[in-house]
Amino acid sequence: MLAMILAAIDGLLGIGACFGAAIAAIGAGIGIGKIGAAAMEAIARQPEATGDIRSNMIVIAALIEGVALFAVIVCVLSFFL
Repeated sequence: MLAMILAAIDGLLGIGACFGAAIAAIGAGIGIGKIGAAAMEAIARQPEATGDIRSNMIVIAALIEGVALFAVIVCVLSFFL
């Protein structure tokens, strides 16, 4: 009985890992898109602060990419473990 349940869960684990990686990648894309849009709007309002806005945008985008990469790696590891 337990073996059948574990076999059914094992088959669904790959699908869950794929969905988790896809959600992480989509979330990162949406987040970076929102950051870029907000930065462009801020630069349009205050062109003299372009350097500060751009540097903050790059730092935040790098942090989002790091979190997304970590989420994708966790999903891939759950697929293989």
